[in-house]
Amino acid sequence: MAHRIAKLLPFVADQIAAGEVVERPASLVKELIENAVDAGARRIVVDVDQGGVKRVSVSDDGGGIHPDDLLLAVSRHATSKIRSAADLDGVATLGFRGEALASAASVARLSIVSRSADEPRGACIEVHGGQVIDNGPAAHPLGTTVTVTDLFYNTPARRKFLKTERTEQSHIDDVFVRQALGQFGVAFELAHAGRLVHVLPVARTAEERARRVAKLLGDRFVEHAVVIDEARAGIGLTGWVGAPSQSRSQADQQYFFVNGRAVKDRLVAHAVRQAYRDVMFHGRHPAFVLYLEVDAAQVDVNVHPTKHEVRFRDSRRVHDVVFGTLSRLLRDIRPGEVGLGVATPRAAGGIAPLQAMMPLAEQRLVSAPAPMLEDAPHQPQSPSPPLGYALGQLHGVYILAQNAEGLVVVDMHAAHERITYEKLKHARAQADAIPAQRLLVPVSIDVSDREADLAETCQAALASLGVAVDRTGPRTLTVREVPALLVRGDHEALLRDVLADVAEHGGSARIESAADDLLATMACHGSVRANRALSIAEMNALLREMEQTENGGVCNHGRPTYLVQTLADFDRSFLRGR
Repeated sequence: MAHRIAKLLPFVADQIAAGEVVERPASLVKELIENAVDAGARRIVVDVDQGGVKRVSVSDDGGGIHPDDLLLAVSRHATSKIRSAADLDGVATLGFRGEALASAASVARLSIVSRSADEPRGACIEVHGGQVIDNGPAAHPLGTTVTVTDLFYNTPARRKFLKTERTEQSHIDDVFVRQALGQFGVAFELAHAGRLVHVLPVARTAEERARRVAKLLGDRFVEHAVVIDEARAGIGLTGWVGAPSQSRSQADQQYFFVNGRAVKDRLVAHAVRQAYRDVMFHGRHPAFVLYLEVDAAQVDVNVHPTKHEVRFRDSRRVHDVVFGTLSRLLRDIRPGEVGLGVATPRAAGGIAPLQAMMPLAEQRLVSAPAPMLEDAPHQPQSPSPPLGYALGQLHGVYILAQNAEGLVVVDMHAAHERITYEKLKHARAQADAIPAQRLLVPVSIDVSDREADLAETCQAALASLGVAVDRTGPRTLTVREVPALLVRGDHEALLRDVLADVAEHGGSARIESAADDLLATMACHGSVRANRALSIAEMNALLREMEQTENGGVCNHGRPTYLVQTLADFDRSFLRGR
């Protein structure tokens, strides 16, 4: 039997509303810090006990709350940040809904002590479970201290869903990091039960900002990050993006801010993934701290109760700016150029036309053993290039080279795979088709009905990739042309892998969008393999090409193409100087 409709009791309605804003102690920390920032604070101190379940205290030196406004401050939908519906078209503050303090007051014991600039003394209010316990004068310096204790004491059903103290504390730490990364003009402190965890001074200069990022995310992130400072199409994009070699197993160091507001945006996440697609190993995640500045009227921040999400009026433009900027910066990184948060970009178009270049796969590789070290040509004593000069091969797999830092170890196949791949991409971009070479003896391949149908359907698209194939029987395909770079490769394996990629991407309609993936497959088949003896000259040629190749530090699958072992590392290992 259906129940009749009845109006919720105010107490129940308040608790339901509180559940939208106060999910856990970290939610309180986020809302209280944002209120402090909006109040003009230049120093914010956060102190928590027992993962915030027992106590959360946030103090600031902002403008404070007028004594007459304290009762309103703990009322629902009361705020100083907007006045009319028109104000929602360009919200410039972090908070604006007027629900945080009221929500906390309904599910915990809340205390506010504050003094505003135009008052000689402060005032306080105490609310337990929505009931005002005390309201009167109190001593307090300029600013506000909000203390929330015994979270969910009056709603045990919600309290039992909280996690362990350590888990809740980790959520608070993450919120604190996000807020500290978003507000460089504010000094922050975080304490666990009175024990200081973070002390972050105001960061005004680029060096100070990088120092704060390093404190929060680690020195290694900043040392191997690329600095972004772009402005185009009315959008500013700044921050740090981690080098592909510093990828992570989890997406736990990805921070994105829109006009200072920390948000999680699927549009931007997709743009970042696309930018890293060529250089990130499968299952790995990039690390980044990105700041987007855009006209407030172009962003709708009123789409989620906790303000974690935003909506852009021109989402395509935002996507294009993020993807275009990141992909260009990552593409311009050359081996040896990333360090201390700065990468030196190079001009695009540094690769000569494909027809004018013969990759190492097309060179006559010496089948005799690699020359001994004493047979290597004398190298000049002037500063060496980033990857140095070749010394020899290790087990036919790695090239050993010496640079100014120490020993460089290059994965021969991975490096050549990246070089070949970038040349294929460049040639395709230049001619809108891969230059092909006709085979003197066409290769016939027995395939399945599905593969034969797919090849026939996608014949024109495959031709644009430099592969000319005919269906010469119900289950027979004949390869007549292949990309000129790969004429010496395994044509049967090449075609089968390309068809598998085409099938995975949904047929011919998606070949163009997956063209880079197909080119990566082709490049793998056209690269030098293990146990291929190279001369010193050929090794040095490979090293020089790596230094000029976009994304030369990682192969097509995101694995590193080289590692450096410094002399200092060797000295420590051999106990030199002790």
